[in-house]
Amino acid sequence: MLADPRQMQQLRSLLRGLSVSNPDIESSAVISTDGLIIATALDQGVDADRFGAMCASLLALAERAAQEVNRGRLRQTLVEGADGCVLLVQVGADAVLAISAKASINLGRVFLDARRAAAKAAELLVAS
Repeated sequence: MLADPRQMQQLRSLLRGLSVSNPDIESSAVISTDGLIIATALDQGVDADRFGAMCASLLALAERAAQEVNRGRLRQTLVEGADGCVLLVQVGADAVLAISAKASINLGRVFLDARRAAAKAAELLVAS
């Protein structure tokens, strides 16, 4: 899944908007399920390729776990650490929105913002 330059610019704008509208969101990326970076708004020092590969691996494992216990199609995965969390939200069938957020987050708002952004990203990726 490769986005054309216009789609990539729109996706980057969407990701930057996430951080502006929700100060708890520090970084975000749209990543193919293969781990390829489509668009990012990452903090400095984050290796985008490594982050993409790890998110794709995490997503694949979470999907398998959900299937194993008959939970249906995976919608999102949350990894919570001492200093914040990483949220992965499905973007259509072939991509994922990865968000890193502060430890002091309003988790409900981040979930809502992430789902809205994932839906918009899915629209952008299927647009011709």
